[in-house]
Amino acid sequence: MLRLKKWLKTELPSILLLIVGVMAFRSSVADHYFVPSGSMEYTLLSGDRVVVNKSAYGLRVPFTAVEIVDLGQVERGDVVIFDSPRDGTRLIKRIVGVGGDSISILDGQLTVNGTPAAYGVGTAEVYDEKIVGLNLADGGGPDLSSLSIPAGKLLAVGDHRGRSLDGRYFGLIRESDVYGKAVAIYRRSGEGFVWRPL
Repeated sequence: MLRLKKWLKTELPSILLLIVGVMAFRSSVADHYFVPSGSMEYTLLSGDRVVVNKSAYGLRVPFTAVEIVDLGQVERGDVVIFDSPRDGTRLIKRIVGVGGDSISILDGQLTVNGTPAAYGVGTAEVYDEKIVGLNLADGGGPDLSSLSIPAGKLLAVGDHRGRSLDGRYFGLIRESDVYGKAVAIYRRSGEGFVWRPL
């Protein structure tokens, strides 16, 4: 018992410093997220675990929302983590509209600035050169008509359009409220460890 007390006395400061360092890293640089629902199918499945780059858009003072370095803007097609303006629930959704865009969604099909985002027969969308599969098995959810997005705001929508409580319900989010960018799935139920970049 005396040995344990002596060890704790000498090592406890280092252990505490390590714990605070890990927490600060998770707060400002990188973390993980557990996907609680199928609102992002087929990109993300319920139970997936994803790596989140919290410094993708800026470096923040640990444990605060104070940004000290701006590292870029959220882009259309990014999968991001933010708190719902409706009830504060942490969400993961795809950004389909950024400041300056005019967005329409009809039967789940996205149109950006007058150009359909559909790829093929409408079960996928293209963001830059990335093709994203949609789940329209439950319909397209609520429609939006010619929504103009002001600077600094974003429209976040799920890929499972008929089963996603998203910006079509709670409105636009502020770009500054995005915690980070989901970069890869690292664990999938039934498969174990995987590495699938988003």
